Order: sequence, then C-alpha cells, then structure tokens
Amino acid sequence: MANFSSLTLTDRAAERVNEIMSTKQKDAIALRVGIKKGGCAGFEYTMDYASQIEPLDEIVKSKGVTILIDSKALLFLLGTEMDYVTEKMSSKFTFSNPNQTSACGCGESVEITPITDLTLVRVN
Repeated sequence: MANFSSLTLTDRAAERVNEIMSTKQKDAIALRVGIKKGGCAGFEYTMDYASQIEPLDEIVKSKGVTILIDSKALLFLLGTEMDYVTEKMSSKFTFSNPNQTSACGCGESVEITPITDLTLVRVN
C-alpha cells in the first residue's frame, strides 16, 4: 500500500508546534488538527491539544512533532501543507490545501471538497 501524504509541515510550523507543546497542558501528547462546519464558506480549520490517540486518528510524525488528524477530517486534509507565518501585526498557522476550492473574504473559513481519487495525493 502506498504511503500517502496526509499532512506535511514546514520548518516554521514544526518549530511553532514544538514551542506550543513545550508549554502544553499536562495531559497533552500531541496537537490535533481537524475541520468543523462554520463560517460563511462552510468549514474552519481546528487545532487543539490531544490527550489521547483515538482509534481512527491519522498520526503524522514529522520534524520532531506529532500531529493527529481527526478521522472525519482526513479526506478533506489529504495533501495539505501546514505553515506558520508571521506578518507585521499577526502570526498564525496557515493551511495550503489542494482540496480547498474557495475561501471567504476574511480567510477564516474555507470551502473544501473531500478527495475521492487517492492517486492524486502526493506520496512521501
């Protein structure tokens, strides 16, 4: 079976996740990334501490950090690159998602179509 790239991290994103996890809640073992319905475009990316690995979680270990992807979000996030950007007045995680078809004007919510053809996903 092929090793599909569910989520990749830039060096900046990995560094920031390491910083966040160094000041984490005591029971947190990883950072969980997912999506939820919301915003004017339909979906919002979510990030939270994870205190346990759920049975269907996708586990991404990259550049010294562990990211868990909620199984319900996996087909929406396949092939996504997670970055951390610092601008003049703000800093934030960003997601470059090949499944994203549009975003609202403020960029807080996105329209995402789940991938249906796994041959289109980059392989590590």
